[in-house]
Amino acid sequence: QVQLVESGGGSVQAGGSLRLACSASPDTYRFYCMGWFRQAPGKEREGVASISVGGSTSLAESVKGRFTISKDNAKNILYMQMDSLKPEDTAIYYCAAHTEYRLGCNYRVPTYFPSWGQGTQVTVSS
Repeated sequence: QVQLVESGGGSVQAGGSLRLACSASPDTYRFYCMGWFRQAPGKEREGVASISVGGSTSLAESVKGRFTISKDNAKNILYMQMDSLKPEDTAIYYCAAHTEYRLGCNYRVPTYFPSWGQGTQVTVSS
């Protein structure tokens, strides 16, 4: 049974940094694509970043240059390093994954991802 568990959220001031982690069980190797998504109060869930089984990454324009997605297959952990945080980054952050190579690896389509974690809150104050 697939399980994704996020950690690393918290409260920081604008300009600060956080590193989110998503522990995957039984392992990360089974997923063709893993991604980070976020949902702010009153807004729809949006994709932030994705990483393919081969390590190719994609990031939303709003976070390019500030966020980095990576994974450690030996530890079965997906990461997202978030620097230069802004108040508009405040949201619940979720990791998600899918195994279907035919769908590609695209954070823009959350419905492609059937496996989700429970989320971790990130709050950025000005």
